[in-house]
Amino acid sequence: MKIYHLGVMIDWEFDEDFVRIIEEKAKASALEILTVWPAKLEELYQSLIEDKISFQFILDRASLSSPEFSKLILLAQKQGVIIFDPPEKVLRSADKATMHLEFISQGILTPYTIILPPFEQVPSLNNLEIDLSPVGQPFVIKPASMTGGGLGVIKDGFTLEDVQRARQEFPQDKYLIQEKIEPKVMDNQRFWFRVFYSWGLIQACWWNDETHVYKEISEQEISDYSLQDLFNLMKKIQAICELNFFSTEIVLDKSGRLVVVDYVNEICDMRLQSRHYDGVPDRIVEKIAKSLIDFINR
Repeated sequence: MKIYHLGVMIDWEFDEDFVRIIEEKAKASALEILTVWPAKLEELYQSLIEDKISFQFILDRASLSSPEFSKLILLAQKQGVIIFDPPEKVLRSADKATMHLEFISQGILTPYTIILPPFEQVPSLNNLEIDLSPVGQPFVIKPASMTGGGLGVIKDGFTLEDVQRARQEFPQDKYLIQEKIEPKVMDNQRFWFRVFYSWGLIQACWWNDETHVYKEISEQEISDYSLQDLFNLMKKIQAICELNFFSTEIVLDKSGRLVVVDYVNEICDMRLQSRHYDGVPDRIVEKIAKSLIDFINR
């Protein structure tokens, strides 16, 4: 049997740079890695069944968007392969309604939120006695699960009619109506952050919610603006979601509160900033890849 240290399951062309970096760091550590695209899925699945190959670890970047990978992941789990991250934990973490309740139970500050049942289950809101006054205007409307990248999110809701139109876009999904959090603005900087957790490593970036452009945070900025609590907050979030690799959006609002506004992004977009204006800074991606290889080496 051929045993690889790491298998990487991918189905998105823009993951190529991220995988290339992982492969380079694996090679430098004398680790063997196998990258699997959809075209090779059936061949690999058969090899797993026949015990021709196996893995110690699998990085799953594909099964959510390409469900045909799920059977391979489930088979590998049965064979004792460690999956980053297990499907059951990913699905739980991807549900914003579940994470919202978990976060507030653990004292993590979130926007004021109203959770609505799926449109398919409760088409009319008449009997729910919804009071929109606590969320203010405009408010944010977002589906609870599996829509990443801002898909289905409305940032300027004003009425229940707006909510009803939104609910019908993903009628099987729960919906969240949320208070719109405005970041502190100082030194020409919006205090909106995306924080990455990867195999024990925590990295924070400035992230502009209007332009979607990242900027690295310097150690000096962390000190000058007293941003150390971003890292403590991320540790609490990881303890709740139990994922090895994810990101979270956190805002320092005008009142000086750190508010978690987008809970767990379970499949992080790893496009490089050197190639895409709204990509992740290259050094951040490099360190994420290194944290994975370091974890496997440990």
